[in-house]
Amino acid sequence: MPQVMNILKKYTGWFVLGTLIFYLLSVTQSISVLLPTLLAWTANVAMWHTLAPSAKRQVSWLMGVGIAALLFAVSKGIWMSWQQVFAVNLPMLAMFVAVSFLDLTSTTDKSRALPTGLSAIFNTAIGVQVLGAVINLSVIMVFADRMKGAIMLTPIQQFILTRNFSAAAWWSPFFVATGIALIYAPGMQWQKTLIPGLAMGFTAIVFSSIEAYLRKKGDFNGYPIRRESLFIPLFLAVCVIFFHFIWPDISILVLICILAPSATMLLMRTASRWKSLSHFVNHKLPQIGSQFALFLGAGVFSNGISAIILSYPQLFNLDSFTFSPLLFSLTLASMIVVGIIGVHPVVSIAIASPMLLPLHPDPTQLGFLFLSAWAISAGSSGLTGLGLLMTSRYQIPTKIIVTNSVYYAIFMWLLCSLVNGFFL
Repeated sequence: MPQVMNILKKYTGWFVLGTLIFYLLSVTQSISVLLPTLLAWTANVAMWHTLAPSAKRQVSWLMGVGIAALLFAVSKGIWMSWQQVFAVNLPMLAMFVAVSFLDLTSTTDKSRALPTGLSAIFNTAIGVQVLGAVINLSVIMVFADRMKGAIMLTPIQQFILTRNFSAAAWWSPFFVATGIALIYAPGMQWQKTLIPGLAMGFTAIVFSSIEAYLRKKGDFNGYPIRRESLFIPLFLAVCVIFFHFIWPDISILVLICILAPSATMLLMRTASRWKSLSHFVNHKLPQIGSQFALFLGAGVFSNGISAIILSYPQLFNLDSFTFSPLLFSLTLASMIVVGIIGVHPVVSIAIASPMLLPLHPDPTQLGFLFLSAWAISAGSSGLTGLGLLMTSRYQIPTKIIVTNSVYYAIFMWLLCSLVNGFFL
């Protein structure tokens, strides 16, 4: 057994990469979806030892409750297919692997002085959102490490980074939230949420920048953004929109799975592409164990909830309700609150989706609900992944993170409710 685990650990990155490659092959129906599913779960086993104790507990609870619910449903005559239980989040995992390659295109300039004042706040907010929209979580650490310098990151710098990074969930096709929304709101048309999403993202930038300026009177050290660093995110976003327009039958998820690694190999700046890619696969991909475990666990949990609902159709019958603007607003408020107290958005979405789908909501409105819950709760919570990063790495107390963003969360919740009511 130890020898088997050593082999798994040695080739973990290749199992992760195989999940992406063989998922794309399964989309063409060249192979069964069973192979990428096995690779994903094998990678999860191999990376389990890298998870923090809190992540292990959360995933163990998700899987434990999900499996118990599935077994109970079986006793009631309700069976879920193995694809539903083990492969429901496979497209999103493949997308996450593909987007991870974009880390290879990022560069850090440590020679430039940190800018100050209102323009520094505004540019940092725009930069972390636009770059984070494509390169994802590593951008937060690049910005925060540079901004804190020899001292600690301030609470004001923290909320400028976390709020605006999370706000990319509203509009970026490369953000993990989009993949989740597309899966749990079947039929969602991402293009229809793009303009409202961009408006929400820009509002987050303006709201946070004004608040930071008023609280610090311009005494703020920002990140030295360069215009050329924004080229790759904007280029990729345009490519996704363009190719989806040409080939509308190809899903956004599949396009991203193809475009992200392709663009990385085309645009990465390195002396040896093969050497950089090899190092990335062997050393960087094995570090995404928490994401693999969480999304695979959430898939089991979600199907357990679905199976229980199917077992007691009368108890969970919401036929007397419609997916009205009021229900949208109340559901969003609930998801934000549970997100702030530590429930990951993936989990709250996995619970909400099977309960709301029988109401036959407009898929795009349902998708916008999930994107909004993710963007607001992730940007306001001290207990989900982003908040825990700020607490553990930059010593920002959880209480400060939450209290700093109470008014932001309420304002954005109200605005999302209005956008849903009038524009979707």
